[in-house]
Amino acid sequence: MDKDTLFVDTSKKSTKEEKKWEAVIEAVLFTMGSSVSLSQLAAAIDQKEEIAKEAVKRLMRRFDAGKRGIQIIELENSYQMCTRLEYYDYLIRVAAVPKKHALTDVVLETLSIIAYKQPITKIEIEKIRGVKSDHAVNKLVEYNLVYEVGRLDAPGRPALFATTEEFLRRFGIGSTKNLPVADPEVAAEIRMEVEEELSESGELISQKNNQENTELEDIN
Repeated sequence: MDKDTLFVDTSKKSTKEEKKWEAVIEAVLFTMGSSVSLSQLAAAIDQKEEIAKEAVKRLMRRFDAGKRGIQIIELENSYQMCTRLEYYDYLIRVAAVPKKHALTDVVLETLSIIAYKQPITKIEIEKIRGVKSDHAVNKLVEYNLVYEVGRLDAPGRPALFATTEEFLRRFGIGSTKNLPVADPEVAAEIRMEVEEELSESGELISQKNNQENTELEDIN
């Protein structure tokens, strides 16, 4: 008997009413397929969100303890029922392999910037990358990894972009708060590599010349 099973066996048993709430939540998650917010789960069992959260957490522990093929994952303040990752290889033996969009280095770099700096505009992304990012951002929107979350209160009202729930699912992250902290040395090394590439292509030199010309105009 493993540790997870011991944990469940020794915990306080659910009452008849609590078991009913768990069953209702399980039915809702199974039927909906997509993520369901905590407020919706609370409405389903006609209880407060705190009680709904306790019920779904108990349900999650039961699924984990039994090592079932299905699991319940938490996405920000929502929950979703999905296939357990370790059984994916068995699943594709009888199902078509789901199409996954290939993410190029440029698209991944842009996605990383959005994930850590969100909400962020294209102009801010381009300042960090040093190059135009329209294509990369448009691809991320097409792949449903980022979306337009609003507009910046500034001239032109540029669009603000943030990551989606699909981003959390794709990378196995429960919340953007759980994003790994970047190593400063690695970040500096990446920045140097990018600047070298831009220098070789002449783009960085062009940008510096434009900046110097602007500064001279300001002085004059």
